[in-house]
Amino acid sequence: MASAPKKRIAIFGSTGSIGTQALDVVRSHTDSFEIEILTAQTNDELLLRQALEFKPNAVVIGDETKFSKLQEALASTDIKVFAGEAALEEAADFDTYDIMLAAIVGFAGLKPTLKAVEKGKVVALANKETLVVAGDIVMQKAVDKRAPIIPVDSEHSAIFQCLVGEARNPIEKIILTASGGPFLGKKPNFLVNVKRDHALQHPNWSMGAKISIDSATLMNKGLEMIEAKWLFNLKPDQIEVLVHPQSVIHSMVQFEDGSVKAQMGIPDMKLPIQYALGFPSRIRNEYPRLNFKKYPNLTFEEPDYKTFRNLGLAIEAMKQGGNMPCILNAANRNFAASIMKF
Repeated sequence: MASAPKKRIAIFGSTGSIGTQALDVVRSHTDSFEIEILTAQTNDELLLRQALEFKPNAVVIGDETKFSKLQEALASTDIKVFAGEAALEEAADFDTYDIMLAAIVGFAGLKPTLKAVEKGKVVALANKETLVVAGDIVMQKAVDKRAPIIPVDSEHSAIFQCLVGEARNPIEKIILTASGGPFLGKKPNFLVNVKRDHALQHPNWSMGAKISIDSATLMNKGLEMIEAKWLFNLKPDQIEVLVHPQSVIHSMVQFEDGSVKAQMGIPDMKLPIQYALGFPSRIRNEYPRLNFKKYPNLTFEEPDYKTFRNLGLAIEAMKQGGNMPCILNAANRNFAASIMKF
């Protein structure tokens, strides 16, 4: 029996946290995946190393001042080199890949992701801002073009997995779990003195700087609520958040009969990345397994809305709809950028 053809992967944002972990997944499963496109905004040196290892068809560097250096370094290869924002969209329009991993941080990921959807490509979505700012546009286009969108965020991947085989069964609500971040249990008089490095120290997950800041303020969970609304066609009152400090249950779905399905596992982003790239198949791996004996207690609590007011702001933006989530995202982006300068 012939083996299945390799899936051709385009990683948009290959030098970031999600992108590098995705390449770890590909590195461990070269019989299942091959890299066709890699992109980065500024990190040309890491992009070069990735290109030499994975030998994609093309690479794109967003910073046009890095183009000549990268092109010269790859001159002895067959790898095509492009640069600039327009080149990201053009690369997304290529026919050489099967799956786009949309891992560009922030609003910049919207245009190439939308282009892939317009092409009818499978999109493994790790960029939540795409749906926060343009969820109605992206999801309607995905329906029109029959372009599957498979979430990579651990919480949305968990919901997605819980819903496999449940197409005919209405959702009563979903429950997004939150670790609570590095400041869980802290009060405002403590938080006035925290620094950037404190906010970047997430207790459970290995993530990039922007999402770590968002997790510390719980804005990340608010953005995830908006993303879930669009991904799963939910009303705001069908989306609940619970703080679950152990990060073992990644999220849950409650159906109209009162039964609840939960997806569990170790807190490792490579698991939802691999699931999205391999879907509908599950691929064997050698990652650590969840040892229930290490977790004698799994706890849940309401978020502290008084201290972490960003979560309440996100919920209000989700309820108001229109351009409010886009405004919220822009304000939060500026806030996170200012924090990262300290």
